Amino acid sequence: MIDAARFADLLAGYCLEVETGQQVLVRSTPLAAPLLLELQRAILERGAWPLLRVDLPGQVEGFYAHARDWQLDEFPELALLEARKANATLSIQAPENTRALTGIDPARMARVARAREPIREQTLRRRWCTTLWPTQANAQQAGASLAAFETFVSRALFLDQPDPVRSWGELRAFQDELIGRLRTARELRIEAEGTDLRLSVKGRTWVNSDGRRNMPSGEVFTGPLETSANGTITFDVPSGPAGVDVAGVRLRFEDGVVVEARAERGDDHLQRALRTDDGARRLGEIGIGTNFGIDRPVGAILFDEKIGGTVHLALGRSYPETGGRNRSALHWDLICDLRRGGRLTADGEVIQQDGRFVR
Repeated sequence: MIDAARFADLLAGYCLEVETGQQVLVRSTPLAAPLLLELQRAILERGAWPLLRVDLPGQVEGFYAHARDWQLDEFPELALLEARKANATLSIQAPENTRALTGIDPARMARVARAREPIREQTLRRRWCTTLWPTQANAQQAGASLAAFETFVSRALFLDQPDPVRSWGELRAFQDELIGRLRTARELRIEAEGTDLRLSVKGRTWVNSDGRRNMPSGEVFTGPLETSANGTITFDVPSGPAGVDVAGVRLRFEDGVVVEARAERGDDHLQRALRTDDGARRLGEIGIGTNFGIDRPVGAILFDEKIGGTVHLALGRSYPETGGRNRSALHWDLICDLRRGGRLTADGEVIQQDGRFVR
């Protein structure tokens, strides 16, 4: 069982650095009640206001089932006001059903994402973090018992360490070294079975993701030049947004644009996602996973993209702090595992070989 009090202190203290007088939005489901109650305590003890927003089982599916067309293309003013006023936002994944949105038309979800971009942009301008609380549903998706999945999650969060904050600091220092090697790089090349892709990161800023925005984390990332990707890449880790089963994705790029795309499973969803808007066929992010406490995919992108020995590319929206300029309602991380004969190079220098970093 995860120590909810210790987890809450890590989130409120290390991830969000909650200060006196702040207003902190916390979003999750009733299944995260142990963590939500401890977060209420931790935030109040720091002299701040916890604002708990709990989605009921079936609430999101019900919205898509009953919303009128205009309600897909607009948003309540109060939601934007809340995003503007909140000093920090914490989102906790705690699903009752990881496949709940499988039957929802991706076009409807894309309309909502486009409409709510102002809310998303306001949230990203402030302190934010995303994490996960183990449930029977995500344990089942990971192919594990709940007890085994809780142990896995605790290890990924470094909650199994005597001092988790110190452990995250050690990872941050390693990632600083890695960024030092990448900072002046012009071209990255990813090679693996079914993969040979080149892209430019010249002049872009690398970000050290050390657990403050994603918990767990363990990656460095930047935004590739929007017209630079050329070649083919195969993503061998299943990665389906909104619980959709998508696997075996293969993309071919020409001058930054996806010109061919297929998936062994979930191809219809892939094709619809690429039609989200003009930015959906370009890359918004390249990330390099560094968290070797996450040793296998569990069907949650939050974890899988951090696996040590992998790289991931995101179709769609860039993070502005990287210098990326691609705009889209889509941001879909797709993961390529380099641990079985893959290689990542920067201007010809080997950075990662067979999933291990080369110094």
